[in-house]
This record gives sequence, structure tokens and C-alpha cells, in this order.
Amino acid sequence: MFAQKEVIRPSADLRNHYNEISKQCREDNEAVIITVNGRGDTVSLGYEEYKRMKSRIELLEILAEADEDVKYGRVAPVKDTFDDLRSLLKEGKA
Repeated sequence: MFAQKEVIRPSADLRNHYNEISKQCREDNEAVIITVNGRGDTVSLGYEEYKRMKSRIELLEILAEADEDVKYGRVAPVKDTFDDLRSLLKEGKA
């Protein structure tokens, strides 16, 4: 399972220590939780980590939809599915 490292920093650190926070996000691969008045407000991630996280979420959504399709019987034999795909490719519609 994936566990993102987290660090908590006050909002004043954004102004006073931005480069350090940016480095933590990018190089140390840490999520930096920014607090305002001691309460969580925002989270800063490195751009590459953000893209990986977004991709994982999209994949999980697709898998959840597929799981629901199986649960409710919205399935077809694999042979039929591939036959349909082959027909579409031959017709140039895919």
C-alpha cells in the first residue's frame, strides 16, 4: 500500500521558507500540510507526485466501475468483446 510522507508547516513558512518547502515536496517526496491558526488548510505536493497520485485515482475509478459492472452482471464473454473490437478495427471506426 502507498503511504505518502507528510510534514506539517505553518502558513508563515510559505512566505519565509518557500524554497525549503518546494524542495521537501520535489526532492524528499513529502506532502507538506500547511496550517492556518493550527488547523490544516492546504497541502503542497511536488508536480510529479501530483501526477502519479492523479493517475492512481483515475485507475481506481476505472477499476471500481469494472467491479460494479461485474457485480450487476453487465459483462460479456471475452470472445464477443474481441470480436466486436476486430469488427470496429476492420471498419476503421476505432
